[in-house]
Order: sequence, then structure tokens, then C-alpha cells
Amino acid sequence: MEDERRGSERRRTLKSGRIVFGGLSQVFNCTIRNTSDGGALLTLPSTMGVPSAFLLYIDNESTRRPVEVVWRTEDKLGIRYTGPAESTLRRNV
Repeated sequence: MEDERRGSERRRTLKSGRIVFGGLSQVFNCTIRNTSDGGALLTLPSTMGVPSAFLLYIDNESTRRPVEVVWRTEDKLGIRYTGPAESTLRRNV
């Protein structure tokens, strides 16, 4: 039996996301499989080349937030949110 280390309950989800880094020049598509108040589980074909910190864009929510990798396997990343969510929608002023 695994010890639960999350501070908050995780919720299953199936959302598309993008891992963005390198001054917005590098992008990996991913699937967000579950979320909690503190982080998420991401799946992607390969985690090779994904840095330990990046911006996670959540497509259907039109948000992005900075994250850091807590653990990784060949095709999964456990991430922790390191900052608040920001809207990616442009505002006309």
C-alpha cells in the first residue's frame, strides 16, 4: 500500500495541456490525468527533454501556471504548482 503524500485530495480529469519552456520556444503536448490544489499528474509520450521547471498551459481553461517536477517516469510527470494560474486570454483595453 502506498503512503499518500499529497496535502489535498486529487481529482480525476482528462484535459489537454502543453508544457512550455525555453522562452516559449519549446512545447510538448500532454494530458492532465488528475489534479489537486497543489499539483497534477501529466502523461506524455516521453518525458525526455522536459526540464525540471516549466509553464503548464491548460488549454480548455485558457490558463497557464509555473510548475516544477516532483517525480518522473518515462511517460509521466508528477508536478507541483509554484505560482498562481494566469489567464492566457488577451484583454482589450
